Amino acid sequence: MQDTTEGPAETTPDTAPGRPRGLVLSRPVSWFLLAFGVWSWFVWITFVKNLWKDSSGLAFDDAGDPTGYFWIHLLLAITSFLLGSAIGLIGIRGLRASRRN
Repeated sequence: MQDTTEGPAETTPDTAPGRPRGLVLSRPVSWFLLAFGVWSWFVWITFVKNLWKDSSGLAFDDAGDPTGYFWIHLLLAITSFLLGSAIGLIGIRGLRASRRN
């Protein structure tokens, strides 16, 4: 039978005072996430610029109205902007946390 009485709390490296709680990212992983966020913005901004000035007829019809292709790819770009921003922010937070330790 196990002893269920509570004794003094043990301090482990994960629960030591002053230690951040939760996941701690390494500096290389944090830099990778930040670089991924920046890369995502670079790639998708370039793509949206090219999509906007598309003259092949895929993005805009003969009347100059946006096509389904345009709207789907604009939605993909917006989603990638948001995900790239979130991933880059995680990288920034990881770098800031590693400086404090």
